[in-house]
Amino acid sequence: MSTARGRDAAVLPADPAYPASAGRGQAAPRQAAPRQAAPRQAAPGPANAIRLGPRARRLIRSVARVVNPVVLRFAGGRHLPVLGVIHHRGRRTGQHYATPLGIRPAAAGGFVMPLTFGEEAGWYRNVRATGWCVITWRGDDHSVADPVIVDRATALPAFPRYERLALWLIGIRQFVWLRCAPAAGDSA
Repeated sequence: MSTARGRDAAVLPADPAYPASAGRGQAAPRQAAPRQAAPRQAAPGPANAIRLGPRARRLIRSVARVVNPVVLRFAGGRHLPVLGVIHHRGRRTGQHYATPLGIRPAAAGGFVMPLTFGEEAGWYRNVRATGWCVITWRGDDHSVADPVIVDRATALPAFPRYERLALWLIGIRQFVWLRCAPAAGDSA
């Protein structure tokens, strides 16, 4: 089974207010559609509420250059399950990066994380380009692959109640699900 990535990734619609059958600028007819068991190809759901201009992005990048090295000292450790570290490679330079993120294990396997700044986030574009990365969570490294954008209803069960509330309040609607990659030595 091939997995679509990026904008072509399967989005699992959960809210009937945002039907996937509507084209750009068209209202979708309000009718009940039969539920499908497998994810279907659909247009991306509503974007996240956080919209930043170029100045705000520059400011966030500047702050991240100072804050991220400090956060990386304790993110991904055993005693701080809120933060994990995603180790990825630059899509153009090949340089190795470590980015602290809010990461949670998904019920279906793998990990899920909020796509806070949308599909333009550098870490997401790098992971989408390479198709895999390594996540450090609770002191262990996990190889993950095949990034898929999922909606809020699919991702939120992985988060505790207080994090669900915070994600809802700031308007995060898109999440990335990364499946666990098989180990190189697995022959089963």
